[in-house]
Amino acid sequence: FPAAASLALALISGSAFAADLPSRKAPPVAVPSAYNWGGLYGGINVGYGFANGTTSTGSLGGTYSNSAGTPATASAPISASWSNSAMSPSGVVGGGQLGYNYQITPMFVAGIEADIQASDMGSTVSYARPNLTSNGFTGINNAKNIDWFGTARGRLGVVVPGYSNFLVYGTGGFAYGYVNNTVGVATTLTTVNPVAGISGTSTSGNTQVGWTAGGGVEWSPQTFPAWSAKVEYLYTDLGSTNQAIYAVYAAPGQGSFGANHQSPTQFNTVRAGLNWHFNPFVGEPIVAKY
Repeated sequence: FPAAASLALALISGSAFAADLPSRKAPPVAVPSAYNWGGLYGGINVGYGFANGTTSTGSLGGTYSNSAGTPATASAPISASWSNSAMSPSGVVGGGQLGYNYQITPMFVAGIEADIQASDMGSTVSYARPNLTSNGFTGINNAKNIDWFGTARGRLGVVVPGYSNFLVYGTGGFAYGYVNNTVGVATTLTTVNPVAGISGTSTSGNTQVGWTAGGGVEWSPQTFPAWSAKVEYLYTDLGSTNQAIYAVYAAPGQGSFGANHQSPTQFNTVRAGLNWHFNPFVGEPIVAKY
């Protein structure tokens, strides 16, 4: 029994000593915080603009006379109309943007953005249509160039669940741009002798306004929260150019016509951009306690 009593005493003493030792717990684990998209930003972009074929229309009316012709022609009416869907301006676009985001909730982001773009989008089409009166045909040559354009838009985005630094957004608003449009119209009368041709040209260059809408995705790396990259699509409609063309023909014979040509400016853009966020805020880490 003395040996057993000694062993029991040793076990009790060891347990009491262990209870007196300081406890050691695992340190708190820092969980990455949610990215905050709010604040002012600015950046640059580059992309490509293209149209799928806009429909231009026009009409012409006039008269032609030549008393010395063989046969003599007295006040022959001239008329023609046309429609063509081959106008498809395309080219490189690039510029800059400035915007502001407001983080409504951890999942929703609203904002505004304005941009200005240089453009080399352009297209030229040529075609002919038979005259409606006075046998012959009318040829049309139309060249369009979009020198620059810009937009002022609202944005509404949704943060991808589980990826707070990844934003999917829709956007739309006001658009404007400078459009150059040149139209040449020539009508040829083949039933008179000698054959007569009357032609005229109109050039228009002005700032047109309209609307734009589209969407995109934007991503910011957690290690560089001041930067974000985006890919964006926009459809833009700058309205239509209406041009009047007048022509007078003096020899042989006399003739004149008045024509009107309507050409819409509608195009798509796909562009990639890089933004710098002036006041990036990622927030304090969330500490997990155990």
